[in-house]
Amino acid sequence: MKEASNPTATRISLLLDSFAFPGYTETLDKKTEIVVPDDDYGLYAIDILDPCWFVKLIRLKEVYQFHDMIDMLVECGYKKGTTLFGYGYDFRQSNRIDKSMEGLKVKLETAYKASGGAPGCINDSLLTGLQFVEGLGSYLFVSRWTMHQLLIECPSIYEMLANPKFNWKRPPEIQVWRNKSTDGETLVDLESYGPIESIPLFEEALKYNEINYDGETVALPFNHSILRWAAETRQVLNSVKLPDSVSFYNIYGTSFGTPFDVCYGSETAPIEDLSEICHSIPQYSYVDGDETVPAESAKADGFAAVERVAIAARHRELLRDKTVFQHILRWLGVEQKVSRHSKTSRVADASSNKRA
Repeated sequence: MKEASNPTATRISLLLDSFAFPGYTETLDKKTEIVVPDDDYGLYAIDILDPCWFVKLIRLKEVYQFHDMIDMLVECGYKKGTTLFGYGYDFRQSNRIDKSMEGLKVKLETAYKASGGAPGCINDSLLTGLQFVEGLGSYLFVSRWTMHQLLIECPSIYEMLANPKFNWKRPPEIQVWRNKSTDGETLVDLESYGPIESIPLFEEALKYNEINYDGETVALPFNHSILRWAAETRQVLNSVKLPDSVSFYNIYGTSFGTPFDVCYGSETAPIEDLSEICHSIPQYSYVDGDETVPAESAKADGFAAVERVAIAARHRELLRDKTVFQHILRWLGVEQKVSRHSKTSRVADASSNKRA
């Protein structure tokens, strides 16, 4: 990497945002409190997700979130606490939690005062996606065979709420094999639910999505309240507009099969009651993307991007990809030149103004 100019001279401060943890939990054990650490100017929470000695010893890449990017920016002249800050939050949840948003506001004000100017933000986020991991990573995140937890039992429901107003090449679908009785005869039929029809499907499937804990009935993390929250947040995200003074850049991953449609049950083992979806292992269809976010959705933010760049990399790999670093430095004005002969990236059409 060529020597970069000093970013402090341009008075640009960077805030790295991560969706790794939303910063809000409701614990069943009243003696336990889970918080997001704010050490190292907020960078500790988004650096290495499990910073134990063993993880560092073997450099377990699955939990190295912004670590390599932080090191790169420091090497280029960014200074922690002056021009480099971090904040751990989940845009899918935290934008509806006052405490989290107040923390983000304070962090932005701190960055503004420290650098003497409006901070830039590098955000690790996804608009529509499902993530699969195998091997050792399945102990840290979620493996393919437990994927129904992401679809049915956690606030990542946003990934299943496809925007009906977006001009999809083909809208994603939720399919369910179901028994149907007609004139006393039972038939198996494949039902399809689009972005609008999926809402009543979820409402029916969540009727009994709860467990008994210590004598109390507790709704699992994906419940009717979360569904309403997600639908309302989707409306908020769809109406967001950037000020004219803000420049927006988009990097997204390609070249890997990425889940798009989901199908529950089968012709030989149909779903009897929709509540069974919460305990079923689905099948998927795939499109181009980063194995988590379809490329079509990743660039459908609805903003007038200055530039959109596709990188042949998996979702988490993007945060430590050298080509990604080159583009970020070029946009920040701290890199002299980016090679025109990169084999892993391409500049995409920046005219998209729709949201997924």
